[in-house]
Order: sequence, then C-alpha cells, then structure tokens
Amino acid sequence: MLKKVDSSQLKVGMYVNDLSCDWMAHPFMRNRFAIATEAEIRKILDAGIHDVIIDTARGLDVAEAPTLAEADAQIEEEVRQIAAQPVRPLKVPLGEELQRAALVRRQASDLVKSVMADARLGKAIELGHVQPVVQNVTESILRNPGALLGLLRIKTKDDYTFLHSVSVCALLVAFCHSRGMDDAIVREAGLGALLHDTGKALVPDAILNKPGPLTEEEFAIIRKHPMDGYNILRRSPDVSDIALDITRHHHERRDGTGYPDRLAADDISELAQMAAIVDVYDAITADRVYHKGMPAAVALRKMYEWSKFHFNPQLVQEFMRCVGIYPVGTLVLLESGRLGVVVEPHDSNLLAPKVNVFFHAKKNVYIRPEMVDLARPVGFGGGDRIVSHENPARWNVDPMRFMALV
Repeated sequence: MLKKVDSSQLKVGMYVNDLSCDWMAHPFMRNRFAIATEAEIRKILDAGIHDVIIDTARGLDVAEAPTLAEADAQIEEEVRQIAAQPVRPLKVPLGEELQRAALVRRQASDLVKSVMADARLGKAIELGHVQPVVQNVTESILRNPGALLGLLRIKTKDDYTFLHSVSVCALLVAFCHSRGMDDAIVREAGLGALLHDTGKALVPDAILNKPGPLTEEEFAIIRKHPMDGYNILRRSPDVSDIALDITRHHHERRDGTGYPDRLAADDISELAQMAAIVDVYDAITADRVYHKGMPAAVALRKMYEWSKFHFNPQLVQEFMRCVGIYPVGTLVLLESGRLGVVVEPHDSNLLAPKVNVFFHAKKNVYIRPEMVDLARPVGFGGGDRIVSHENPARWNVDPMRFMALV
C-alpha cells in the first residue's frame, strides 16, 4: 500500500516510492529506494523534502499515515475550491490565435539559441534584440494565453533548453497579467524570464544533456547557472534589476533550501517567487532526456502540495487560476465516458472549460471530434462534466493532435 508520510516520520527499513518533489531539486540518483541508513534520512531532510510516499508492502509502515489515495482526494477537493473564483476573459478564440502563436514560439526559440551562443563566446546580451520578442509573447498572451502556452507544451529532448526559457517567459507574462501588474513591470519580468537560464550556456553539454541521473558533482555544476547567468547579464548595458533578480533567484525556496543565496520567505522578491513557480511547473511537465514529464493537471496539484514549504501558497493558487486547474492541452475524462483535450477555459468557472472530445474510453475507439462547452446545458453543446484528468500514456493517445481542430 502506498502512503504519504511526513519526512520526520521516516525510519531505516522504510521503502521510498516517491520523493514527492521537483526531481531536479533533490540530490538522489533515484526516486525509489529502501532507506538503509540514518544518513539517507538526513539527506532527505537537508534537501528540503517535507513529505514522501512510502510503499508499506516493501518496507515499514506508519499506521496513522493517510493512504496516497486519501491524500490525493483531499488535494483534489482543495483544488476545486480554488477553481471557484473568476478569471480574466479571453480576447480572441484559441483557433484564431494558434497560427500567430506558432510564429512567436519559433522566433523566441531562435532568439534564445542565439543568446546562448553569444553567452558561450563571452559576448554581452543585446537587449535590443530581446525586447521585441518579449513584446510579441506578451501580445499573444493577452489575445489568448492558451494558444502559445498550449504550443509550448510540445517540446523535444533536443530543444528543451531553449523552449523551456520561452515557456517560462510566456507563463510569467500570463501570471503577471492575471494579477493586474503594471505593463512596464510585466515587460521586464518577461525579459528576465526569457533570459533566466542564460547561465546554462556555461554548463557542459555532456551534463546538460546527460541521458541518466546526475552525480552530486554534476548537480553542483548545474546549480551554478543562476549566478553564472546573473554575471553574464550584468555585462549588458541597461539590464534591469528585475531581470537580474529573476535570473539569480528563480531557484530560491521559501523554506531556505534553494540556491544560490539560500534566501527564505519574503527575502525573495515577489517576482522571483513567481518565476520559481512557473519554472518548476514547466520543468516537471516536460519530457527530458531520461525523465518523463507529468501531465499539467497533476503538476499543478503537486505544486499546490509543495507550496506549504517551497512556494508562497497564495501565489501558487493564483497561478492555478491563471492557467486553469485543467490547463489547455490537458486530457480529461468526461462523465459520458469520452476523452477530450481542454482547449479553452471558461471565463468564470474553471471546472467547465471547452473540451474537444475525440475518443470513447468505454469502447476504446476514436470518435469524430466534437467541441463540448461544459458550461452549457444539454442540447446547447454541453451537458457533460469532467470526472478526472488523465495521463495520455494510459490511453495511448496524443491530445495535442486535437488542439488545432477548433
């Protein structure tokens, strides 16, 4: 049986089934292992991991601990309460924005590649080339954030480093706008987000693209990239304090377990805290060389759990309302037994997005795609509801293929 336990309850003889944290934030070579020494428990605690999933069939039990199913059900109920608050209405339909968003995605990715190449050569970053791209990202987000954010969910292992930076930019711009922040601040935040991983240009490709877990020495090299990026950007004239702050502090955590400065709580600026949230969200939802990304809806619920310690809980909840508890591109199972991909959130009810249904789960067959507006009643394009978010791998389907049919 899988149970969720507080890390302070760990004992030698327990079997860890999941460290329940951002996989890039812990120093272990694997997520599943039997605890053999007190030193391993100390290592878990020192890494800022506050709760873990144990397998009682393979190790010692904690009698009073909730099962994983019970813990997940509690989280789901809390997430649904978060969804009961309105979001900003969209300016244009998703289908109208997709083509423009695809162009923005390509331009921004090419720019990040160029910036990384310049950084490797020791050249200063030319902000005049970056600012128009950030403006294009911003305008696309304002028209319909789901278009660009949905397209940015599609990454290959080869272009991850570049598209991750574009994703973080788009997500942070959307997050800032959803909170009603000043346009000038949003522009600088977007620029900092697009350049936040510039320091990775100094990380050897053998480490950056290693097809296996990092050693502690390699992990230490990776952890240098925020400070390296900060030092690279400082050489560029007119770079703002906001961009420098985001670049340096996007890996800080509110419990003081982050890096490079081990800042805690409100010593971390609000924008850096927001950048940390979107950076982790994009990282854990993407497929990497040896790590399969988790579905976006699952990732949001993990982020909500981790916000008790690593992030500002209020900011995480606002981010969830920004992207939707069923983000664009999420595969969902409807009460009717149909599977569909979320293509657009509802203006006031995040539990009732527009869904493009394309598969019948009970019959295990593809069906003719149909747009279902879950906010509408039977006979008016609706009359269904989401039962659960699903992992595409379970059904062997690619929901992103059906994004462009709207």
